[in-house]
Amino acid sequence: MGQAPPFDRELGVALEALGEVEPLTPERLGEWQERDAALRPWPSVEEIRADGRFAVEEVRVPADPDGREVVLVSARPAGVDGPLPLLYYVHGGGMVAGNARSVLPRLLEECALPLRLAVVSVEYRLAPATRYPGALEDCWAGLLWAAEHADRLNIDADRLVLGGKSAGGGLAAALALLTRDRHGPVPIGQLLLSPMLDDRDATFSGRQMAGRDLWDRTSNATAWQAVLGEHYGAANVPAYAAPARAEDLSGLAPAYVEVGSAETFRDEAVAYANGIWQAGGDAELHVWPGAFHGFDTLAPRAALSRDARDARSRWLRRILAR
Repeated sequence: MGQAPPFDRELGVALEALGEVEPLTPERLGEWQERDAALRPWPSVEEIRADGRFAVEEVRVPADPDGREVVLVSARPAGVDGPLPLLYYVHGGGMVAGNARSVLPRLLEECALPLRLAVVSVEYRLAPATRYPGALEDCWAGLLWAAEHADRLNIDADRLVLGGKSAGGGLAAALALLTRDRHGPVPIGQLLLSPMLDDRDATFSGRQMAGRDLWDRTSNATAWQAVLGEHYGAANVPAYAAPARAEDLSGLAPAYVEVGSAETFRDEAVAYANGIWQAGGDAELHVWPGAFHGFDTLAPRAALSRDARDARSRWLRRILAR
């Protein structure tokens, strides 16, 4: 294997300060989930409101005929009249960790406030307690409810963007495929940030960044095994589980695909954008030089992180103005 791409200087300093990060393994998954749940932020609704700057509501919506519910956290800039465009957002965490609330403070400051957006964050079930298609069906149920209750949420259902980061980016891509094929709500865009798309562990970047990226191929394989269970590695894994397997990427909303040159997901993200182009679709691809997985979260003040946030905002502005 050839030499891995160098890390951006500022990002490399932040990564070095983090110290050694052990990859996630099946043996450590339960312990890792407990630690993540204890350490990951879980802001209260009042904290997300940020002294009244945002209107925030947590709602439980029906997920299936048996009475199961999915939790959505709906948030928007306070005091803004009229239906707002909606960013329907799916949190990251390898589909084995994370929560709907933790992502909202940054999303509201970076997207909702400057772009006059509403945000709905979905609390989907995690693997391995719930395997595929549980998480995706939770996201689907929440999306349907939000679109059908646009008046209650004071949103414009015709200006809907699906978004997510890492596992959330993969689920957002899967949700775009699902709503196309089920003739559900029609999004105007997909915001796919370092999306987790491919379960097959066969990319060059996965091998190249093994032991170097914060989320490497060992961690990735562990998460996919948790999601797919006995179907992990099977030839017939559906595209709704792993969108990189999709044979038809036509008819999708314009996509913004972002990834780092020094991260595990680089090649699958680039291939996905290329697949959209080959299907005659619209995709904007950014490969940030020297960026590892989650770079803008670990080093939010780095120049590359600021550039990435600016590029996302410019794309969202263009999509919303169409």
